[in-house]
Amino acid sequence: MSDLLPIIPLFGDDIPWLAGRRAQGRESFCLPTAKTEAWKYTKLHTLQRDDFVYAPSKFLQEFEGECEEEHCSCCGEHHSDCTCGDHCQCSHKPNLYIDLPFDAYQIHFNNGKFMPLYPALSLGVEVMTLMQAVVEGQAKNYIGKYIDLQKHPFAALNSAMLEEGLFINIDNNIKLSKPLVFIYHSNISQPLVSNICNVFVAGKNSSLEIVEYYYHSGNEKDFYFNNIVNEFYLAQQAEIKHYKFQNESFKSAHIALNYVRAREGAFYKSFCLQKGADLARNETKIELMQENAGAQVDSAYIMNGWATIDTTTDIDHLSPKTTSNQLIKGVVGDEARGVFQGKISIAKDAQETEGYQMHKALLLSDTAEIDAKPELEIFADNVKCSHGSASGELDQDQLFYMRSRGIGENEAKQILIDAYLLEVINHIDNEQIKEWMRSHV
Repeated sequence: MSDLLPIIPLFGDDIPWLAGRRAQGRESFCLPTAKTEAWKYTKLHTLQRDDFVYAPSKFLQEFEGECEEEHCSCCGEHHSDCTCGDHCQCSHKPNLYIDLPFDAYQIHFNNGKFMPLYPALSLGVEVMTLMQAVVEGQAKNYIGKYIDLQKHPFAALNSAMLEEGLFINIDNNIKLSKPLVFIYHSNISQPLVSNICNVFVAGKNSSLEIVEYYYHSGNEKDFYFNNIVNEFYLAQQAEIKHYKFQNESFKSAHIALNYVRAREGAFYKSFCLQKGADLARNETKIELMQENAGAQVDSAYIMNGWATIDTTTDIDHLSPKTTSNQLIKGVVGDEARGVFQGKISIAKDAQETEGYQMHKALLLSDTAEIDAKPELEIFADNVKCSHGSASGELDQDQLFYMRSRGIGENEAKQILIDAYLLEVINHIDNEQIKEWMRSHV
């Protein structure tokens, strides 16, 4: 039996609405099985273990006056009990800065804990911990209020253990000049579970670029589980561009839900590159609430070994003249499994809506597997919609041509793979981020 839901002390259990939200998550959480329709292609065997570790609450430690310096940021133990060896960070705060090929505001999490190193942001952009937003009352109207926990079991787990994460508020008419980069460092050999919830509230006519970078610097066989929920609330004419590079340890588990509510004229655009983890699922749930709201959801995944990478999307067109586009491309080798589940739902009153979806995959071996389930659910009669999925092998004629010109087989295959994924990577607007993503294919 999986031990993902322990009883441990968390900050804010004396705040009624927060305690109620955690209780709702606890009651709703149930590990999906093969009979769970939304998870039937994605087996969760790596999460069926009973040795998971939760780091103690640093917010309670701070509240009770304990010195954070006395505890290792890897395992949470007092320095006298730490067994982290070479990874030990008891005696100093780690240098987490990463030299990225583009200018950005960097925000760091280390083994599931936010490191209080705040960048010097522009006026009108506020970043605070989730628990600070809870205490000050800003979070109550957002955190987990709109997500259906019965349909999203790992969001329910996240709610049950709700404590870690950030609350970001962008005032009206503020356009951040450079990206806000969330870097999730991991370097732990214990089966640590990290539940992180980030809330982004974008005011009217605001604009923001966000990059998530999951960076593992420990042993490639380290097992840990990152369970991430990002909530995006876009006011009228707001725009958020959200880029993600998931490059976890190849034995780890990574499950993320991006939940988006977009008002009139707002636009959410995302791109996700998934490479790491033995089990990974990037799920996007979007509700286009008012006219002229739009979304573009693109993704690329590259996998081999016995990994499973799942890309799931669910876009609800709830108002007229809303638009959505999706392009997902994958490369699957060895005995790995790629999963795509994409749904477009168009409400009865959502006339003049446009929704397009396409998934394509390359199979590099006879034992690689693709499971695809594109869906359209249309209740309006004046819409333009299409969906599709296709999979195949590398073009042998192209491969033969390059090899006949003296290009080695492995290099020729990589050239074809790069060209194949370039179509979706080119959807990234920021040229520097585009080149960074391309360099990791």
